[in-house]
Amino acid sequence: MVDLSDVYMTFFLPTSEAGRLAVGADARIILDAKPDLPVPAKVSFVSPTAQFTPKEVETRSEREKLMFRVKVRVDPELLKPFAERIKTGVPGVGYVKLDPSVQWPEWLKTRIDKGLPRLKPEDVH
Repeated sequence: MVDLSDVYMTFFLPTSEAGRLAVGADARIILDAKPDLPVPAKVSFVSPTAQFTPKEVETRSEREKLMFRVKVRVDPELLKPFAERIKTGVPGVGYVKLDPSVQWPEWLKTRIDKGLPRLKPEDVH
């Protein structure tokens, strides 16, 4: 059984992007299994410490290797109608909006962004 109150994707961003990212920022998830269906999400966590840290960071190029873990979460209410179809561990790609004033490109716009009704389980094949 999947806990629909905590469906998320974890990915990593370099320091330059992670430092600009706010918790609550808009995100999109594209699953490999359904690449034509952007899933709306929100940033729920940005690690306060870097991952992949070299033992000694002395040069700018070494610092650029620092990556921060980011977690984006899907609204549980959005997932309720799809409870029987949700699976864990499905690979995909996460996208975050670093500047809230910038619009999503067309290929990352959700049905809601386009003013269309929400999907129903029978709409997804």
